[in-house]
Amino acid sequence: MHRFVVLVVLTLAPAFASLANAATWDLDPAHTNVQFGVRHLMVSTVRGQFRAVRGRADIDEGDPTKSSVEVTIDAASIDTREPKRDDHLRGPDFFDVAKYPSITFKSKKVTKVGADKFQVSGDLTIRGVTKEVVLDVEGSPQPLKDPFGNTRLGGGAHTKINRQDFGITWNKALDSGGLVVGDTVDITIDVELTKTAAAGEGK
Repeated sequence: MHRFVVLVVLTLAPAFASLANAATWDLDPAHTNVQFGVRHLMVSTVRGQFRAVRGRADIDEGDPTKSSVEVTIDAASIDTREPKRDDHLRGPDFFDVAKYPSITFKSKKVTKVGADKFQVSGDLTIRGVTKEVVLDVEGSPQPLKDPFGNTRLGGGAHTKINRQDFGITWNKALDSGGLVVGDTVDITIDVELTKTAAAGEGK
């Protein structure tokens, strides 16, 4: 479910102070993973990911609290390595992707909490329900050049949400007690971003 996920701003916060100028950074979908885990039958954890995510961040290097990020996840791109389960998750009992095709995150505040560590709060929207979430972020403190001349940042983030807060309430009771699906969703994001070239500038 995710981080949102998502939630890509997570990795660029540690580099705010090191950037010479304000810049726009684009999410690199090929090197980004939005992953989640949910308890199943109270005995194990089912893990999955969203394969289609896009986003960008505008970073104010002079004042990181003025930076912003927006991320969009294609809800239908959910993948738990079990086609029948994925179809169920796409349906009305869970994400209802026909009615709510996108999961979005819009940042509201960035707070430094330690060396290369930040908290990013923002609005996460799932199934048309918006709730504020806080993501714990740790990432690379310096941007770097890849072999193709692109400037990159990378890192990771973690948060937990309650799926019921977003209207995802489907469940079944077990004869032995408890429920088939847990309510707490553990979200982990690994991400890379590339600096957007200025007008007239090649990458």
